[in-house]
Amino acid sequence: MTEETPDYSSPCNRICTLDPLTETCIGCFRTLDEISFWTRFTNAERAAIRAALPEREKEHKERNARG
Repeated sequence: MTEETPDYSSPCNRICTLDPLTETCIGCFRTLDEISFWTRFTNAERAAIRAALPEREKEHKERNARG
């Protein structure tokens, strides 16, 4: 069995600001747990988180547009 090479690349863009309502970073749209445990997740888990980020960003922008 071969070991999968970890893909630790992060969606962080150095705009680290926490949305107090959702406890999500408004720079990368990850939760605090996702940020904290990033290197402990499997590649599949990190890929699933990355896949969810565009929808989180969209929801954040819609909430802010409504006021």
